[in-house]
Amino acid sequence: MEGVSKSPALSRIESILDENSFVELFSLVTRRNTDFNALLNEGSGNNDGVITGHGLINGELCFVFAQDPSVMKGSIGEMHAKKIRDLFDTALKVGAPVVGILDSSGIRLSESLDSIEAVGSIIKKITDIKGRSVFYTVICGKAGGGASAIASLSDFCFMAEGASLFVNSPDSIPGNSAAKNDLSAPDYQYKNTGVVDGTGSLQEIASSLRQLFSMIPGCDREGGRMDDPEDDLNRAAAGISEKRSDIRAYATEIADRNVFVETKGGFAPSAVTGFIKLGGQTVGVAGNSADPDGNYPLCARGAEKLADFVNFCDSFGIPVLSLVNCDGFKRTEESERDLPGALASLSYAFAESAVPKVTVLLNKAYGTGYLFLSAKSTGADVVYAYEDTDIASMDPSKAGALVAEELGTDASAAGKEFSEKQCGAVNAARHGFVDRILDFADTRKYLIAAFDMLATKEEY
Repeated sequence: MEGVSKSPALSRIESILDENSFVELFSLVTRRNTDFNALLNEGSGNNDGVITGHGLINGELCFVFAQDPSVMKGSIGEMHAKKIRDLFDTALKVGAPVVGILDSSGIRLSESLDSIEAVGSIIKKITDIKGRSVFYTVICGKAGGGASAIASLSDFCFMAEGASLFVNSPDSIPGNSAAKNDLSAPDYQYKNTGVVDGTGSLQEIASSLRQLFSMIPGCDREGGRMDDPEDDLNRAAAGISEKRSDIRAYATEIADRNVFVETKGGFAPSAVTGFIKLGGQTVGVAGNSADPDGNYPLCARGAEKLADFVNFCDSFGIPVLSLVNCDGFKRTEESERDLPGALASLSYAFAESAVPKVTVLLNKAYGTGYLFLSAKSTGADVVYAYEDTDIASMDPSKAGALVAEELGTDASAAGKEFSEKQCGAVNAARHGFVDRILDFADTRKYLIAAFDMLATKEEY
């Protein structure tokens, strides 16, 4: 169609998909006349503000829609929404992921309530495919108001430079302005909302999408992802002992070809989520890193982030590797208010997930904190630890004082006896809570073996 080739929507689609792979669908769908009978922009093409179709990413089928700001500012109307809904339906039928490129002024005012209901119909359709086909969004312009839910409901979301994501615009918030604090900006959203996985140029986002496509299945029918191994299955995990406090470095070391693809890295950064391959099999990594003070408290935002990630992995048959560093919970008024619900969500996610679950206890595993990160009692299939992993019902130095008080004995002696008889990886293994004490260099080998053994796991 004349003009379509010049649209920013089509250019964005082509920058993300494999070259010459895009095939447009529903190309002649257009708006129906309504009371205002608003005219489409001359020379912009009649696509009702959204281009839809299918193509390839890394040679794999995906469906894509891109809102077109050159046509009625990409506003969402009745037929605009129908094109998107029909695309989701087709993707679900064939078992393929969907990429949505967002750039819209919001509801189409000339269509009034029809437009409001149109937004609602898209939101309903996204919830229908949730956990069945993977949904990615790339925000290239505005995603505001109720339409912000489209991005928030996606499994992975990226924001291009200059894009905005908001419910209320920054200037509408009392005491605030975009000049003072642009709450809709990519950097703010990346660090504070838990919605955005990454930011950057469209080229950088396309690269991130390709990484994720190489890691995860497109739909739940695939039952996870297994490729031919591209690394030595028996490769030693060099220097891994020093990397236990930094989950990102640890995951990178054990991964095939040392590739770790992190998700939502800016939000609750002590809680780490992402994907690696082990022996060719994609595994989701969920763990807790050291905070700036070198401690390992689990916070409410981190627990929510980990829970969402485990739920995603369970939906798409991706095994989970839990990397545990935990010496308690974050102690702030805000965290105390939010922790009960967040921990309930996290414990439910791990306990109810049916995928293979392997846990490695790294530096510290204290009290009930580490239970929420997947222990034997909360659903882990295999638990590993290192000989020097500090495992205890609470900080041994504090426990010794309490035991001494109970027994009326010397605190120093009670603390030493408590540590020797009740704490540590060996004691945990003797009680059946740890399956094996690992040598550092053998970590990768035993993790691959564990997930291979669990490949046919079924819950009864």
